[in-house]
Amino acid sequence: MQTDNVCRHYPMGGGVIRAVDGISLTIQRGEFVALLGQSGSGKSTLLNLLAGLDRPSSGSVIVQGRDLAKMSSEELAGYRRNDVGMVFQAFHLIPAMTITENVELPMRFAEVERAERAQRVRESLARVGLGKRMEHRPSELSGGEQQRVSLARALANRPSLLLADEPTGNLDSRTGEDILNLIRDLSLSLGMTVVMVTHERALAERFAQRLIFLGDGKLLSQEALA
Repeated sequence: MQTDNVCRHYPMGGGVIRAVDGISLTIQRGEFVALLGQSGSGKSTLLNLLAGLDRPSSGSVIVQGRDLAKMSSEELAGYRRNDVGMVFQAFHLIPAMTITENVELPMRFAEVERAERAQRVRESLARVGLGKRMEHRPSELSGGEQQRVSLARALANRPSLLLADEPTGNLDSRTGEDILNLIRDLSLSLGMTVVMVTHERALAERFAQRLIFLGDGKLLSQEALA
């Protein structure tokens, strides 16, 4: 995956907000990278560009040899559905649904056969240690368990890319470490690329393979970790 001089500018009043301003970077398949920077540095905007949730004003975002900037809306929807898993600070679980139904939801949109959906739900929940909680509802789970469910849901369509936007933001430090250990282990076992937005440098240094620092929409520096 790579970006080539990618920009995302927003008109604001008589001026322009340069949320992402000419970022070029390469992320290797299976790599775990962390995007760091102050609020307004462009981290989440860049993540949205990688996810195909937003289109660049200029430049390109190349994933698996395809330029997301040149895809139709239908092609982008297919990319998000089949290639990308997303985990957010807020868990975004549907309270009225069981854990099984929450994890199954993206597979329904992807029109996966019912028997296949059931198998993948079991696999995904087993991977995150919730194989025995399948019929519980979100309100019956702790915050850490709910984030595990959102991670299982992100994995349900077997994505090659996991994008995590402040995944530990609503969790205590111990539970946050557990979630990042789980994400790192899944990345290694599944060969999945992980791009995580965080403001917690200490956590990023423990779990990521590379730190990417942004400021005012620009790439400031990168730091490879042993």
